[in-house]
Amino acid sequence: MVIERAPLEDELGDVLDKAIRGCGLEESAVAEQTGIPVERLRSVIDYCERLEPLELERLAKLLNLQSVGLNAVASEAYPLPEISGLPFCLYPLRMSHGIGVANAYFVADCSQDWGILFDTGTGAEGLWKSWPTKINRVAAVFLTHYETEHCGGLSAVRKRFRDVPVFGPDADDRPDGVIALNDGAVVNEKGFSVEVCSTPGHVESHHCYRVSAPQAPHGRSLLVAGDLLFAGSIGGAFHCCKRLHSSLHAVIDGAAPETVIAPGHGPLTTIENERKFNPFL
Repeated sequence: MVIERAPLEDELGDVLDKAIRGCGLEESAVAEQTGIPVERLRSVIDYCERLEPLELERLAKLLNLQSVGLNAVASEAYPLPEISGLPFCLYPLRMSHGIGVANAYFVADCSQDWGILFDTGTGAEGLWKSWPTKINRVAAVFLTHYETEHCGGLSAVRKRFRDVPVFGPDADDRPDGVIALNDGAVVNEKGFSVEVCSTPGHVESHHCYRVSAPQAPHGRSLLVAGDLLFAGSIGGAFHCCKRLHSSLHAVIDGAAPETVIAPGHGPLTTIENERKFNPFL
């Protein structure tokens, strides 16, 4: 079991802002079509005001959002599942980023002092502060994408764990020495299977990773989601909104409900939980 204390990455204002931009609408048009004064809508997006349930229903209908999840986010009562049943140890490495957290993850055989690192966080200080004391060796590093809060600790990892292989998406900003992987590639490292899912949208080159332990075929698998999907929200579509949603459904629709989601920000969740409650699903 993993006890979660990370806050949600997005509040109601973030969800509405992403949904409005995703629909290609202006705030004034949303206000007109829902009967919510535009100043009030902007105040909600800026975290300064709350909406009534009927107002949320109108917004959900217009913006094609799931109303139950939208109300849960609005009331700060978004449900999160108990995380258990993984056939390996999962260490979330939480690092401060803005008013929230950025996550890296370590997957390890619970009886060993080594494992696989996914993303390297904001930098050396945050990474080593959150580093699991039991872990002394790194078999491989997988990067979801190359924004600073997700790969800022890469040079520190390479300095401490020399010759560690580093994998990631092919991109113009790919750091020197990072081995590019394509969609569908599978890397096997010391009893772990890591499958690459190319998921552009948040940025042009972005990967999610499906992690499983072949020696435990009935155990849950893990989806390291980067900035594609969060508990209660999705990543910002800085590259392409249409491609982000296509990537999102390609990953979600093909995953087992019990799959654990390890997002780049916020708490752990599951495919089943997000299908039930995520406003964007």
